[in-house]
Order: sequence, then C-alpha cells, then structure tokens
Amino acid sequence: MSETEALDTHLQELRRGTVVLACLRLLEAPGYGYGLLEDLQSRGFDTDANTLYPLLRRLEKQGHLTSEWNTDEARPRKFYRTSAAGRRLAAALTIDFQAIAAAVADLPDGS
Repeated sequence: MSETEALDTHLQELRRGTVVLACLRLLEAPGYGYGLLEDLQSRGFDTDANTLYPLLRRLEKQGHLTSEWNTDEARPRKFYRTSAAGRRLAAALTIDFQAIAAAVADLPDGS
C-alpha cells in the first residue's frame, strides 16, 4: 500500500463518525438525501451517495431520524429530520468530539 493510499484509508476512518454527527446536526431542518449530500460536501465532509443513503436508513431505523415523503413536486422526495433521540445523540457526540479535538490539540505535533 502506498503512502497516499494509507493516508486515504486513515482519513476515511477518521471522517466516518463525523459524517454521522454532521447529518444529525444538519437535519435539524428537514432535508432530502441529495440536498444533504451537497450540503455535506460544501462544508468539507467528503461523502458519496453510496455511503450517505445507507447511513440515513440506519439512523432512521435506530430512531435518530424521522422521514416523510413529499409528493408536491414532480419527483417525490423522502425528507429526513433529526428526532428528539437524534438531537440528544448529536449533543453527546458534539461534546465528545470537542473533547477529542482538544486532546489532539494538546498532543506534541512531531515537529
């Protein structure tokens, strides 16, 4: 495995949990999959549809998201929204993420 491939693998592992947190926080306002994907990418969360849609279904099954179909437009869209349980999870994950970020900032930088 090249150094670039190793870095990509580790970055993907590092970002995986942050995408969950970002989805829970962004879906405080209702959103549909493709719009959420664009929002995530514009905010620096590099994710693709093959990762996002299974994640949304899993979070819904776990009770962290609710969904409903909007059929007002020509193309029906499933809108997701963070549930009360999802808001509690997002709050806990945010606190933990901030603690981890602070702990990493306190580590020697290797220079």
